Amino acid sequence: MHLPAQITVRILRFTATLRGFRARRVTLVTTLLDPKLYPAQDLIDLYARRWRLELCLRDLKTTMGMEHLRCKTPDMAEKELLAYLVAHNLIRCVMAEAVARYAVPLERVSFKGSVDALRQYSHAIALARNRKLRRQLWEDLLLNLARDLVRYRPNRLEPRAVKPQPKPYPLLNQPRRCFKEIPHRNRYCKGRPRNYRSLI
Repeated sequence: MHLPAQITVRILRFTATLRGFRARRVTLVTTLLDPKLYPAQDLIDLYARRWRLELCLRDLKTTMGMEHLRCKTPDMAEKELLAYLVAHNLIRCVMAEAVARYAVPLERVSFKGSVDALRQYSHAIALARNRKLRRQLWEDLLLNLARDLVRYRPNRLEPRAVKPQPKPYPLLNQPRRCFKEIPHRNRYCKGRPRNYRSLI
């Protein structure tokens, strides 16, 4: 595939303001050239919503537990990744159905709450005796997703920080057959001298 010798682009410049921070001048370059079909304000609004993509990646990695893939071979790791993506899209489809049914803002529907609700309702739906009861449970699920909205928090910061403290165990940085466990490992603290008197 050959790249073209030149590409015609459209340049938009605007000032991004965020409470508590200095205003920043942003230059947006796009190949969407038609100003009537793609108004500048719509493109600026889409650029401002790019943080939603970061939150979707956080939902995949942290909420759904995709930070560490468990498969060892490349083929199986690819299948595991695809399974996570399919599950993520299915959950998003359920959220979208609740938004369309009850006209609530999509940004305020909790992804973690949707995952928890789906886990609870899927078991009840599987045990339902007839189609009418399953349909009623599905409607209850959508209603609960629409009611349990995240509070409106404009300009809320999402710091990349670890909340729980790590466990005071040594790192497994060599094969298990060669690893020698440190005595009194519950008192092990990486990077700090040990107080041997307290271990006696």
